[in-house]
Amino acid sequence: MDAKRATELAIIANRVRKDALTAVFNAQSGHPGGSLSIADVLTLLYFEVMNVDPKDPKNENRDRFVLSKGHTAPALYGTLAERGFFPVEDVASFRHIDSYLQGHPDMNKVPGVDMSTGSLGQGVCVAGGMALAAKLDNKDYRVYSILGDGELEEGQVWEQAMFAPHYKLDNFTIFVDNNGLQIDGNISDVMNPNPIDAKFEAFGWNVIHASAHDFNELYDAVEAAKQCKGKPTAVIMKSVKGKNVSFMENQAAWHGTAPNKEQYDQAIAELDAKIAELEAML
Repeated sequence: MDAKRATELAIIANRVRKDALTAVFNAQSGHPGGSLSIADVLTLLYFEVMNVDPKDPKNENRDRFVLSKGHTAPALYGTLAERGFFPVEDVASFRHIDSYLQGHPDMNKVPGVDMSTGSLGQGVCVAGGMALAAKLDNKDYRVYSILGDGELEEGQVWEQAMFAPHYKLDNFTIFVDNNGLQIDGNISDVMNPNPIDAKFEAFGWNVIHASAHDFNELYDAVEAAKQCKGKPTAVIMKSVKGKNVSFMENQAAWHGTAPNKEQYDQAIAELDAKIAELEAML
């Protein structure tokens, strides 16, 4: 990927971060920290990698995406809105009683959402089922899913870890958002999932390491996954919870806390400054 395209994607990703914070602020409820940490990979998938069409969101040949860590819906909604699936202005209605943008993704109400998620562990399992369906139907679409490192504490994640290699689902790529923090603190203190890479390798996955905030590394990981035959790919992404908002970065307290007006204004100002810096590079 050339530097210009990586910069363009970084600008979009920071707009997605602004959307996510706007959603959580207006609802005074939601999960900003993990939403900010996955904004880059969502942007890469929807603006560079996946075969999707906002005008035909249910096309049977589209690539599929499942946000297994469904509580970070603000980032997904921001991405879908920026991609044109629905108006960007609608993200401000997040979690309002009359809004279609619920606290967790709903495939029956939100254009572009391929699976309703929220109960951790279930999304990645459904995503694996979608990948198997593609194989059985002789379709060439690919399936992508993001799950959290704290989500690895769910037992059914490891049932999927057995399932996907067993059926040789080389059309299936997962991204582990490895920011090291969950709602109760450090993942290694709550229920240590490490070493994450060795565990997936032991189950038969193709394992790739990448920075969650480097578009070249993420793109190369996706391309390497496409070239790997006979096994699914797990991309272990080293990420920063609360990325690009100074007072939120690496703070577990921002897992599920909404900013007040002063904090929101500061966060938006920091992201606007980052966007301006990136635009000056083009």
